[in-house]
Amino acid sequence: MYPATSPLLTDLYQLNMVQAYLDHGQMDTAVFEFFVRRLPARRGFLMAAGLEQALDFLENLQFSSEEIDWLRKNYRFTDGFLDYLARLRFTGDVDAMPEGTIFFANEPIIRVTAPLPEAQLVETRLINILHFQSVVASKAARMVLAAPGKQLIDFGLRRAHGAEAGLMAARASYLAGFDGTATVLAREYFGIPVFGTMAHSFIQAHDDETSAFLEFARSRPDNLVLLIDTYDTEAAARKVVTLAPRLKKEGIAVRGVRLDSGDLIVLSKAVRRILDDGGLHDVTIFASGGLDEDELAKMMDANAPIDGFGIGTSLTTSSDAPAFDCAYKLQEYAGIARRKRSVGKATWPGRKQVWRSFGDDGCMTGDVLALDHDRQAGEPLLVPVMRHGRRLAAPSTLADIRKRAAQGLAQLPWSLRHLSDGTMLPVTVAPGLIALAEEVDRRCAAMM
Repeated sequence: MYPATSPLLTDLYQLNMVQAYLDHGQMDTAVFEFFVRRLPARRGFLMAAGLEQALDFLENLQFSSEEIDWLRKNYRFTDGFLDYLARLRFTGDVDAMPEGTIFFANEPIIRVTAPLPEAQLVETRLINILHFQSVVASKAARMVLAAPGKQLIDFGLRRAHGAEAGLMAARASYLAGFDGTATVLAREYFGIPVFGTMAHSFIQAHDDETSAFLEFARSRPDNLVLLIDTYDTEAAARKVVTLAPRLKKEGIAVRGVRLDSGDLIVLSKAVRRILDDGGLHDVTIFASGGLDEDELAKMMDANAPIDGFGIGTSLTTSSDAPAFDCAYKLQEYAGIARRKRSVGKATWPGRKQVWRSFGDDGCMTGDVLALDHDRQAGEPLLVPVMRHGRRLAAPSTLADIRKRAAQGLAQLPWSLRHLSDGTMLPVTVAPGLIALAEEVDRRCAAMM
């Protein structure tokens, strides 16, 4: 029962409901949509991510004999239900926003159309996959906008909430525009460039800083970046200036220095002067240490001579907005539109599409949320990606997803690109959708 692929990675109530559906013959086609109800504070937009892993999950959905036996021993499910699970494969259709697409509140980023038990059973894991990667991609996108042209590296595995979270955060941040990650397995899994320097412990393990620099340089001469803030940052920068010619004679080039503490604006300017005065104009400065998009923006405004940043905790935990108010809700069953009417959690019924319009400058001007068959002006954002349980095309490459994400960020209105608080893109609900909601409400009222 490998957790990442086991269909038992779900909520018990999914299995309870599927048992009840089967007992009462509720096998007609259902339509579920995943969306974010409202944007978190300081989020003017979100970025869709995780579709590739979601489709992998659906395409490979299968209970093993071991899992069936475990359910038989631990829960009082019927033999008929367990036989159904043993034969279960996902046979439905999926329409979705491609990864890297910018989206807003109440816009479905994935629509699942399948027999009701199938569509219900996959809810928990789909939310788990799509929510987390979209959270991280949305946070990473803000950092890309805050520090245009700067190298951004994911440093967050050690603070991530679990191994899979750290690996998926590397993927989500990379597709949003980061340049790479420190997580080695991300290169094996996804082909993401991996970067690494050294820790303070390496410096501390030596009797003097110069010896530490020399020994590390000789062991790992490629793309050499030296950490210079363990003791006295400016003194260490001067040591780098002294050592650089000596290392050059050995065929080793110092590519950069890294700052991980202190006033990074002041220190980076001082270190830049020391390096330049020593003739090391090509040696870059890389900074890390508790950074987020606000810190990046401050350093950009101060013209800090920093060439790249390592982002850890604030990225992989999305510390200011660690979760979205999201949902995967039934919108149609047996050909009849359905609607949740709970206070503060009401949904728009029916199968929906999002239409996006652009101005003459190429920037987004607004979205329209409409019924799937109700064509509106603009471009449709949800596209068919799976039919009858099988993908319609090979997975998009990360390179293509990065291009889509970069284009989407470039098409944001100026205020959203500059992370201005309180700005939103208008999302209009089409009259046909409003009319359907009213019709569903009248039907529900008549049944009460």
